[in-house]
Amino acid sequence: MRRFLGWLFFAAALGVLGAGGWAWWWVHHPLALPAPTVDLSIEPGTLPRNVAQAVRDAGVDVQPQLLYYWFRISGQGRQIKAGSYELETGITPERLLDKLARGEESLRAVTFVEGWNWRQVRAALASAEQLKPETKSLDDAAVMALLGRPGVAPEGRFFPDTYTYSKGSSDVAVLKRALRAMDKRLAEAWAQRAPDAVAKTPDEALILASIVEKETGKAADRTLVASVFNNRLKVGMPLQTDPTVIYGLGDKFDGNLKKVHLQTDTPFNTYTRPGLPPTPIAMPGKASLHAALHPAPGKFLYFVAKGDGTSHFSENLDEHNRAVNKYQRGQ
Repeated sequence: MRRFLGWLFFAAALGVLGAGGWAWWWVHHPLALPAPTVDLSIEPGTLPRNVAQAVRDAGVDVQPQLLYYWFRISGQGRQIKAGSYELETGITPERLLDKLARGEESLRAVTFVEGWNWRQVRAALASAEQLKPETKSLDDAAVMALLGRPGVAPEGRFFPDTYTYSKGSSDVAVLKRALRAMDKRLAEAWAQRAPDAVAKTPDEALILASIVEKETGKAADRTLVASVFNNRLKVGMPLQTDPTVIYGLGDKFDGNLKKVHLQTDTPFNTYTRPGLPPTPIAMPGKASLHAALHPAPGKFLYFVAKGDGTSHFSENLDEHNRAVNKYQRGQ
């Protein structure tokens, strides 16, 4: 009898060891996926048991109950985070749980470039990979109302940067982040503005910064460009900046700015109208926001491109005309 009980205990021990060995193998063995990559979406508040079922529903060949037991035994089940995940060939139950507990979502990104206008922003959103286009059918006014800014023009209101998002996210969420980012950058720049900055309000600073952004060829010239426009506004001189004219032409502009365009009045033609245009003409970056409110010292009123990306700055028209002859006409 004693020998029988010994053999029974030995067999049970082997069974436990065998089960333990199999469990170790299973946790470290790649799961069978129906494709090289599988998308998995976990909604907020999903319980570990339902997460295991969601993995199975996504097409992964695994027993949900077994996966759930692994979640519990590991002690990480309650750490699983909601989000959009991408499971790749070779992923094991151990790696799967680690990914979910760390919140290693499958992210995509869309970039808004400094100097872009609103049309370019909308085009980038429309072509962004797996971004839900909730604003696609809305006009500009409806988009801004949806973002909580009714009656505000969208131009220049979004900060140029790269924004990551989970697959299936809404373009509204991306725009809200970019809008808040510009609000923050503009508020910071305005709070630190130089005493001689000509802008009277943050909105005027944003408009001026957008012009500086479009007119700057080299970063080193940025505060000098800002100085020219600050000085022109101070003495009541028209800004006479081509980018505002081009912006006012919209789709009519074919890439060739002509004299007739400079003489055709629009709300954005700073040759025919004094002061700042009614809205920004592009998205200014942080450097342009700073430059608009911290112009370089000096009495510069003119500048002309030198052909190498930089500009020559002049305080009077005679000097400017000589610079034009030298750099533009080769005289």
